Amino acid sequence: MSQAAPISVRLDPEVRAVLEHEAAARGTGVSSLLRELATQAARDILRARIRAQSAAVGAHVAQDRDAEGFYRDWGTPRSGG
Repeated sequence: MSQAAPISVRLDPEVRAVLEHEAAARGTGVSSLLRELATQAARDILRARIRAQSAAVGAHVAQDRDAEGFYRDWGTPRSGG
């Protein structure tokens, strides 16, 4: 995986101390810890977005007979080709 350009972040001294302590406990540097935390946060944001979009589709299907029929027919596997 290629790395993008560095990002500069200002932290309160208390926050920095917590991150430095956690990084030391994990045997890594603060930059690596921040990269890991940011990556996980980005994944969580994307998953939340997907869940919200799926809920919107589900609400639409629940209120639209044509959409409900499409999903019922499209999502049901049939044998015999």
